[in-house]
Amino acid sequence: MTGGKYRLPQEFQHGGYQQPQFFGTFPIVTTEMLSIRTVTSLPTTRRPLVRAPRLACIQARTNVTVPFRLPAARNEPNPTYKEGSEERTELVKVLKKLRSQLPLKSEIFLNGTSQPAVESWDQPIPAEKDIIFTNYPLISKQQVSHAITSALEAKKTWERTPFVDRAAIFLKAAELVAGKYRYELIAATMLGQGKNIWQGEVDAAAELADFFRLNCNYAAEIISRQPDRGSDGMWSRMDYRPVEGFVYAVSPFNFTAIGGNLIAGPALMGNVLLWKPSPSNIYASTIVYKILLEAGLPKDVIQFIPGDPEVINDVVFANRDFAGLNFVGSSDVFRSLCARIGEGIGKGTYREFPRMVGETSGKNFTLIHPTGDIPSAVKHTVRGSFEYQGQKCSATSRLYLPESRSKEFLDAFLKDVNEITIGNPDKDLSAFMGPVIHSRSFSKIKQIIDESNADPSLKLVAGGTYDDSKGYFVKPTVYLSDSPDHKLFNYEIFGPVLAIHVYKDAEWKNILQKVDQTGGGFALTGAVFANDRSAIREAEDTLRYSAGNFYINCKTTAALIGQQSFGGARASGTNDKAGSSNPVLRFTSPRLIKEEFFPQTEYLYPSNKPAENFENVQEAQH
Repeated sequence: MTGGKYRLPQEFQHGGYQQPQFFGTFPIVTTEMLSIRTVTSLPTTRRPLVRAPRLACIQARTNVTVPFRLPAARNEPNPTYKEGSEERTELVKVLKKLRSQLPLKSEIFLNGTSQPAVESWDQPIPAEKDIIFTNYPLISKQQVSHAITSALEAKKTWERTPFVDRAAIFLKAAELVAGKYRYELIAATMLGQGKNIWQGEVDAAAELADFFRLNCNYAAEIISRQPDRGSDGMWSRMDYRPVEGFVYAVSPFNFTAIGGNLIAGPALMGNVLLWKPSPSNIYASTIVYKILLEAGLPKDVIQFIPGDPEVINDVVFANRDFAGLNFVGSSDVFRSLCARIGEGIGKGTYREFPRMVGETSGKNFTLIHPTGDIPSAVKHTVRGSFEYQGQKCSATSRLYLPESRSKEFLDAFLKDVNEITIGNPDKDLSAFMGPVIHSRSFSKIKQIIDESNADPSLKLVAGGTYDDSKGYFVKPTVYLSDSPDHKLFNYEIFGPVLAIHVYKDAEWKNILQKVDQTGGGFALTGAVFANDRSAIREAEDTLRYSAGNFYINCKTTAALIGQQSFGGARASGTNDKAGSSNPVLRFTSPRLIKEEFFPQTEYLYPSNKPAENFENVQEAQH
């Protein structure tokens, strides 16, 4: 048994003793368990092994048995970064240091070693498009093939490494994220991805540390899922093997933490990975990779492969050992990757059916009931729509207002929107908004705004302007539409543009249906604001499939790892819920092991025997 936990069979539960149990989100071990020694076979006598009600979680492999208890699950606290605070002062120092080193060097890492490249691309600072933030190499097809070969060779050792040793690496990495590298990660995310201090903190520091820590708890909880029923003379246990092959992780630009999560869960279960970060999140991802190496990750377990996605995909999806895709990005890209994998499945390219996990696009709604708390809804909507320039897959992009409360809401909301400050994240530390990520995003949003400004069916009530003279800046923009079927309610923009429809109070039931029927087929996040409990119940039931994350009197963004697992269905992905054990489990291939301790003496069942023989058997038993 390699790196597994087990429950002892029922037959070792005599004399007031019972089998080990697994409890909560992390396993418990008592001091008595620390003296357990390795055994190569079960004892011949039925003596007790563990006293009730003790709880134990045992990590086993061929030659060692290691009891353990993980640190208690917790979320990383956030400093305030107020003016004059120590953390703000330290962060400013690191920002200035990174500025002085521009352009920063990003790298290909195969077996933990930086690799040369024939071709490279530049990533500009989104807030200052004429300044290069980082130059990064493009991996070649030959290098991708080498990465696959190296990762598969590493798997032979990594999958047999005890879980306690794998977990220790990611727990140490979490401490490095929260401490030694906190400000460097935040600064890189601010400069390279256009986030303000707070958005950088909650992403690149706190959420990344949470993912590294809590994935250990999720993995331990999975391994502890063992059969708890059986018969005398028999023992069943579950071996949570990694998938047979390698996992391909593809991470987006908008969250540094997501890349860390996409690799952490599978790696903890003994998988090896190829990690392709977004071209607009190369440098921060490089820091994450180096942190894992410093924490003790074997250099060949994760291969860091920035480059042209088509070049990489051509090699990955043609390889027989491709066993899983862990993806966060747009729905269109995910569909294309799934289709390509499907072609490989149809041709028999792969050894096993690859796992496909994807968290993708959203067209997220906020619905306000006439009884809703308007002042609270205003603040939540400002944050949900415009923090990080609307570049969160969970961002609010369509809003439904009751006519009786629309003026109250719009007066307060538009006042706040018009007061939003926009600036260069590292030069204007108080700015609420920064730039959008790159020229392609800016051009897409610009076109949508131009078309909407010229649309007589829409009323522009805020923003509607943009400026790329220095960086990719877009004003927070709000449109009113008489029709809830307008394309602005169906098209994912991924920018600071909000569409609002005012409905008649008496049409509450109809607007619930309209919320579900529109939204471009996406179903990621949604929110309802109401104080009427029956209205909340009706919204929760009617919109059951409209959002994977449904919020009551709260904005649609900022799910917290370990508290609100995240993901959506329909066109928004596979809904495996990041921040839970589900996606970790997806990259395992469980093996059930049944062992019998007594020999079988005959092949006939009672129903196969003649009546007289059956009676003789019964007499013999008595």
